[in-house]
Amino acid sequence: MDIAHIDQSILPFLHDHLDLSFFLVLGIGYLIGKIRFGPVSLGSVAGVLFAGLIFGYFGFKISSAAQMIGFSLFIFSVGYQAGPGFVAVLKQDGLKYFALAVVVASTGFFIAAAWAYFLSLPPGMSAGLLSGGLTSSPTLAAAQDAVQSGSVAMKEGWTQDQLIKNMSMGYAVTYIFGLVGLIMVVQYLPKFLGIDLPQEARNFNSEDEESTSLPSNVVLRTYRITDPKIETMGLDELREKYWDHRSVVKVKRDDKFYPIDENGLKVGDVIEVLGTRRYFAEKISKIAEEIVPEWKSDDVQDSAQIIVENDDVIGHTLKELAIHRRFGLMLMEIRRKGKRIEYDENTVLQKNDVVTVLGTPHQIEAMGEYMGKVERAGVETDMVTLSFGIVAGLFIGTLSVVVGGVSIGLGSAGGLLVSGLFIGFRRSIKPTFGQLPEATRWFLMEFGLLLFMVGVGMRAGSGIIGTLQQNGMTLVIAGICVTVIPIFVGYFVGRKFLNISPALIFGAITGAMTSGAALSVVIKEAKSPVPALGYTGTYAFANVLLVIAGSLIMIF
Repeated sequence: MDIAHIDQSILPFLHDHLDLSFFLVLGIGYLIGKIRFGPVSLGSVAGVLFAGLIFGYFGFKISSAAQMIGFSLFIFSVGYQAGPGFVAVLKQDGLKYFALAVVVASTGFFIAAAWAYFLSLPPGMSAGLLSGGLTSSPTLAAAQDAVQSGSVAMKEGWTQDQLIKNMSMGYAVTYIFGLVGLIMVVQYLPKFLGIDLPQEARNFNSEDEESTSLPSNVVLRTYRITDPKIETMGLDELREKYWDHRSVVKVKRDDKFYPIDENGLKVGDVIEVLGTRRYFAEKISKIAEEIVPEWKSDDVQDSAQIIVENDDVIGHTLKELAIHRRFGLMLMEIRRKGKRIEYDENTVLQKNDVVTVLGTPHQIEAMGEYMGKVERAGVETDMVTLSFGIVAGLFIGTLSVVVGGVSIGLGSAGGLLVSGLFIGFRRSIKPTFGQLPEATRWFLMEFGLLLFMVGVGMRAGSGIIGTLQQNGMTLVIAGICVTVIPIFVGYFVGRKFLNISPALIFGAITGAMTSGAALSVVIKEAKSPVPALGYTGTYAFANVLLVIAGSLIMIF
């Protein structure tokens, strides 16, 4: 059926109800995004872009104000999410990941600029080519903002609307090929190079085996003491030989479990142990046998984060606080200023440390009252910080300096990113500040991005047929180059010069191109979540660099 002959009675109705049309585009876009090609789906961005193109073909438009709201929510949320990781990665292996992100972004940048120059593409098309080839929506957003804010000089004879339309069409044509090309390359390149990703991931895990303090690795088991030599040991000797300073061991007395007292243990005693499987294998199984408990426990083990605020706790060691004995909780992790720290019984707690514990809800509440407060998982959003954070970002974007007659500034994209980075990082070191729950953050990023994408699709839709007829194949080939060449260059530099592990390099490359879809393919090929560590390393830097690239590409 020819879409040009769709019942004309429907179109006027939809034009008269643009709010209905907008959510219709979102719904249709999500349905399109669920279409799968093998193990990979198109995704919501591609789906909404397609739906927007169709509606744009019939003359639908979204207001600039609505698109700007989506843009602001998206870029600010990107900065907020990247803030803690950006600083943490910078302090650790930051130089390696920063260098890789620079290599990938700059390679894509110069390829896009070169294609635009030698093929004499219309102004703005280079930005669409770069953002589509690298599958980077923030790049497109920054490029459009650079035009709308007046940060770049307009080409003679061209208007802002024309440039933005060119960007949108370039992005629409190259994005799908960029996404599919990226996924195919990261899926098959390891095999082509003879890299056994699952084995590399296992090797990496064995080198980093000590970092297994995740709640999913902790279980509650019941044992009966069988080793007679236990009866000759005092409490201190028991702790020295059979306690890992983290697990919780209780002994059954009068049908209840209590911390082990000075009387120690005897053969036949029943103990309840909350610990890691490794602890059971290396310690407890040598002195006891596992049994099926004769009772049913109604206590469900849960994990929670507790913020250290009380003066009675600050400045004291874990040994002095005796968390495991006093509250029956297992200490899982301590984060200080957003960074996970190694700890032992002599570790001194500081103000605003975030302590992750595992135990029953009433145990967690008791410890929360003692140490400070329990961090509630994603209930309320700090609307004051969110609102004024966006205001601050937009204000920063208005600031500029004049150099050689040229006005230079961050623009709205850069300002919002800086504001988000600062608030996100500040939140990581002061957990009571700027709460933006994960679910809320996901919604703001997703809704903001898709609101922006609806506008991109609708702008491009009105001229997409002409663009395909005039520059279609050229743009596709150029987009493939922008996608594929940075991957090979990034792999070569990452392995040969930066010495990034094979288990991490492909995840790092997908992070440098901010592609979660490609990361999911790498994780599946590796049969391990290890590549996500590399993704995290470059992703935070890439979000910043690709926003900058989006503004700079408008010079070409």
